[in-house]
Amino acid sequence: MHRRNLLTGGGALLVAATFTQTQGARAQAAPVENRDSEFMNFAIEEAKKGDRPFGAVIVREDKVLALGRDSTKRNSDPTAHAVMVAIRAFLAGHEPDAFKNTTIYSTAEPCAMSMGAILWCGIPRLVYAASIKELAALIPQIDISADYVAGQASFADIGITGGLLSGNALRLLQ
Repeated sequence: MHRRNLLTGGGALLVAATFTQTQGARAQAAPVENRDSEFMNFAIEEAKKGDRPFGAVIVREDKVLALGRDSTKRNSDPTAHAVMVAIRAFLAGHEPDAFKNTTIYSTAEPCAMSMGAILWCGIPRLVYAASIKELAALIPQIDISADYVAGQASFADIGITGGLLSGNALRLLQ
C-alpha cells in the first residue's frame, strides 16, 4: 500500500482488520476436566424434557446451580433456548456477580444470541457437546461459532471445550 493512501484513510481497513484480530483473541481452548462428562449428562437429561432436545446446566464448585431446557414453544418465546433459560434460572436466585467461577454445559454449541449472553454474564468457561457444524447437518443453524463470537468480545475471557459427548447429544435430534 502506498504511504499516501495509508495517511489519507486508504489503510483504514488494514488497520481495522489488524485491531480486530488482536483485540478479540480472548477465547481459549480449555481441557476436559474431571467431572465434565457427569455435568454434560445432566444437560443431556434436561434436553430430553425440552420442546426441542437442547439442555444446559450451570455449575460452580461441582454443584449444579441452574438447569435449562429449550422452552421456545411452551413459553411462546423464540429466545428461550436452553442456555438462556439456564441463565435466567440462575439469575432468579443469584446476583450477576455470582457467575464468576461457573461453568455452563450445553448439549449444543451456543448460537450467537446465547453465546453473547454467556459473555455478557462473564461466565468464564463453556463446555458444549454438538458443534454448530454437526447440528447443521441435521437441523437449520446460523453458521456462527461460539469461538467466533467470543473472539469478537474484547471485554471477556472464556475457556471453551467442545465436542464432549457430542454423539449422545446428536442422537436426541434423530
